[in-house]
Order: sequence, then C-alpha cells, then structure tokens
Amino acid sequence: MFLDHPTITATNSFTEPDRIERLTRVYGYAAAMADQAGNAHFIEKVAQIHDHKGTLIVFWYDAPTEDEKHYFVQAWASKVGDGSTNVEHEI
Repeated sequence: MFLDHPTITATNSFTEPDRIERLTRVYGYAAAMADQAGNAHFIEKVAQIHDHKGTLIVFWYDAPTEDEKHYFVQAWASKVGDGSTNVEHEI
C-alpha cells in the first residue's frame, strides 16, 4: 500500500469544502486510469493537485508523460471533476 499520496488543496477550500472532495475523486480517477494502463510509478510522481478557480494544477516531482497528463485531463473533464479541460502541469 502506497501511503505518500499528493497534497490536495483548493482556493477557497474553507468556504467551499466540496472542492477538496472533488479533487480527491479526480485523483482517484487518474490513479485508476494509471493502474489500468499498468503505470505502477504514476502516484509516486504526483506531488500536489490544486483547484484554482476551476483550473486543475498538477505539480509533479518528475516530468509526466503525455499519457500521465491525459489521466488528469480526462478525470477533470468527467462528471466527478469540473467538467472542463482546464488543466495545467508544473514540475
């Protein structure tokens, strides 16, 4: 069991706690996609995910592959996410 999951933060999370719940679902969705693809090192690369006014910002320890970036884009665009493709990646 991997215990060092990324930090999850959101702008206005104190007044809108549902933002953190949404990010938790998005992270789980992306991690499941990585598992399905056989990407065993995906969760070790993600440092933090942050919701800034409807834009998902993913901070990485190591440079992500295009597939790894796409996991978050698809998760954020889904019904468990924001429904948009506003995703940025920072290393």
